[in-house]
Amino acid sequence: MKIITEDITPDKKSLELYPLEKIAERKEDILFIDIETTGLSAKTSEIYLIGLAFYENELWHTVQFFADQGDEEDILKSAGSFILEHNFKLLVHYNGNRFDLPFIKFRCDKYSLADVFEEIDSFDIYKKISKYKNVLGIPDCKQKTIELFLGIDRKDECSGGELISVYKDYLREHDSHSYDLLILHNLDDLKGMFQIIPILLYSEVLERFINIDTPTYKISDNKIEIPDLDLPVRASKVQANYYNDIEGSKRIELYMKMTLYTSLPAGIGKKFESCFFKIEGDTVTVRIPLIEDELKYFYSNYKDYYYLPAEDTAMHKSIAEFVDKAHRQRATKANCYTKKPGQFLPQWTLLFAPYFKKSYEDEQVFFELTETFKKSRKAMSLYGAHIISHIITES
Repeated sequence: MKIITEDITPDKKSLELYPLEKIAERKEDILFIDIETTGLSAKTSEIYLIGLAFYENELWHTVQFFADQGDEEDILKSAGSFILEHNFKLLVHYNGNRFDLPFIKFRCDKYSLADVFEEIDSFDIYKKISKYKNVLGIPDCKQKTIELFLGIDRKDECSGGELISVYKDYLREHDSHSYDLLILHNLDDLKGMFQIIPILLYSEVLERFINIDTPTYKISDNKIEIPDLDLPVRASKVQANYYNDIEGSKRIELYMKMTLYTSLPAGIGKKFESCFFKIEGDTVTVRIPLIEDELKYFYSNYKDYYYLPAEDTAMHKSIAEFVDKAHRQRATKANCYTKKPGQFLPQWTLLFAPYFKKSYEDEQVFFELTETFKKSRKAMSLYGAHIISHIITES
């Protein structure tokens, strides 16, 4: 067994973008971990390298336990002893919940060793970000893919899978080139976790959009009362744009420019149906189809209304009683409405009222874009956040 130690200097900019104090009270509490194995199955494969990174005496260090003689049990014992000597409170890893930690557990059981890793709380970077793969626009959530997304360069030449044969060659020849490849890959994985820490900023930002929970706000002709909300964006520019679609038909959209509460190191953008958002740095743009039409407002208490076929509208019984019986009929849920022309915007929860539909069966709900609404920066900020939340949720 070989034990390799090194002092490292994590990328300062990465840790400024997402300080480690967001995931642990003290840096001394954190232990980064990454393992290398001879295969994907813990039943038929072994661990040949355990890499750890930790903070001590004002410096970050790495320690790698390498089974240079195929001595897996020895590196498990040594890594376990090292952890027991410290008081780490949080394991940080990439996809460790599904691979590294269960693999270690199985191999420890094989040798009747205590698995000290399972006694420490776990923080999986992969789990935090994998659900947003489509929003990030990446093909997968491998660590190298995240590094490429963030513009991080790697030094190692091989993937973990390719290194399996390299390790087998090393056990036969013990050549320095194979050794360097094995150690460098694991070391770069450890260093890479520091560099990809800013990816957690995307998880934080996207979750802030998703978790916006507000009541329904009523829009009147002269006011809309929205309290100060802890929104991730603030609207700065709103305008209507006319354009021709691919069929040459004239369309109109609402264009919004907003400021994000933080800055993202790499831009993202996503479209769902006809809605689109893009974030570059701390600048957010949103485009939403704006409808100029006559929509219907449906009364919920339809039993208190009559429907007037000639006027194609519903009227409260207190007034409709004076209408000739031949020109009125009891209202139903489907025809108990009044019509209103104007400009309307889609919404996917009942965020703003009154809300309108094209027909009773239509699931899409709209609200009117009034002059009062246009002048409310709070309302526009909330609506922009609502659109982004919808796109994220549907992606």
